[in-house]
Amino acid sequence: MCQTPARRFADPVAGRVTRRSLIQGLTLASLGVAAPVWLGGCSVNPVTGRRQLMLLSRQDEIRIDQQQSPHQLSADYGVTADDRLNRYVDELGQGIARISHRPDMPYSFQVVNANYINAYAFPGGTVGLTRGIMLEMEDEAELAALLGHEVTHVTARHAGQRASQGMLAQVAVGTAVAGAGETQMAGVVGAVGQIGAGALLSRYSRDNEREADRLGMDYMAEAGHNPEGMIGLTGMLTSLSRRKPSAIEVMFASHPTGQERLDNARNQVRDFTRSQRERNRQKERYQDMIAPIVRIRPAIEAMQEGERHLAQGDAAAAETALQRALEQAPEDYTGLMLMGKLQLSQERFDRALSWFEDAAASLPGEAQAVQYQGLAQLGSRRYDRALDRFERYEELLPGNPGTDFLLGYSHENLANRSQAAERYQRFLQQVQQGAQAEHAYRRLVEWGYV
Repeated sequence: MCQTPARRFADPVAGRVTRRSLIQGLTLASLGVAAPVWLGGCSVNPVTGRRQLMLLSRQDEIRIDQQQSPHQLSADYGVTADDRLNRYVDELGQGIARISHRPDMPYSFQVVNANYINAYAFPGGTVGLTRGIMLEMEDEAELAALLGHEVTHVTARHAGQRASQGMLAQVAVGTAVAGAGETQMAGVVGAVGQIGAGALLSRYSRDNEREADRLGMDYMAEAGHNPEGMIGLTGMLTSLSRRKPSAIEVMFASHPTGQERLDNARNQVRDFTRSQRERNRQKERYQDMIAPIVRIRPAIEAMQEGERHLAQGDAAAAETALQRALEQAPEDYTGLMLMGKLQLSQERFDRALSWFEDAAASLPGEAQAVQYQGLAQLGSRRYDRALDRFERYEELLPGNPGTDFLLGYSHENLANRSQAAERYQRFLQQVQQGAQAEHAYRRLVEWGYV
């Protein structure tokens, strides 16, 4: 049975929010999908032609996408500033989407600056590919296979199926965790880079993933690509699962085993004609397009190493790896953000702020750097400056309930009680659990608003 906020937080010994635990939690919680108000409904799956339980309409899928995908793209350090690469990926993806079962969806395809190896699709057609996976693929045929796989998640309405089964979680944005007393932030920052797409996306079933591989190969071949690209893609992922398991664990958490996927691709490709299997795989064109990423491969690999050390709680080793990365790519947004987060985890707030400011200058308009500037200012008790940064973050990336809490907390420490109460009330309308919710509710009780 669900409790109301009043019942849940009436315990006088409930945990308190400290400045340290507040920053540790990063309070980016609960950008959830509102549960549908109806009890059920059936629709015809556009891929299978079968009727199935589907609680989300096409408009619902697009709305969820519009609400959530900007937060995921920002959590993955924003869309790459390489417009040429983005145009290339989007044109390739649009070509596959046009011949799919749902060509009317508002598809968009972009490369994000995250180092981990994955790709993901939101239900309305937003598709993100990390630079980590772009670096690992060999040619355009493999890219087309990946795009075909992700387009299938949209066309087969896999996210809608999971939601209709009650499995699309009330998900958190970024590295959201509840405050944990007086401990340091290392545990939170250790998740940086590995939470990625898993933070905002439902986990598909293994049958969903098999269908995405199978139909994705059909899509890419019909769009004019060599279907053997799926063999190359699944082979690469299988090899990576052995060589770099930590970098690919998000992707393989719900997928069938790599060997099974590879075997399935090898069997399916026999159904295509010889001329289809002999199509140019466009390796030269692909390598030309990803050349800017390849140039900083050593830096990206050093960042991946740093992220592994962060996940293991080894801040010193992580800092060494990130320093090496930034020596090779001194203006890389992701590297600058990772170094700032490392400093924040060690409560070196002024150092962290400097890194976040450099990051903001390297990729203007990307919201995560602005948000973390506010967290660093909060750590230094410069509440007026923190307030300014959180207000700017809200302008850049609205829709995160955690921002209401951060703004409320800043107002509270500036003795702006009415503004703090307004923000806390807005926060509690969307979030009712966790240390931040307890703090907000307690203040509203103390101030006579509840």
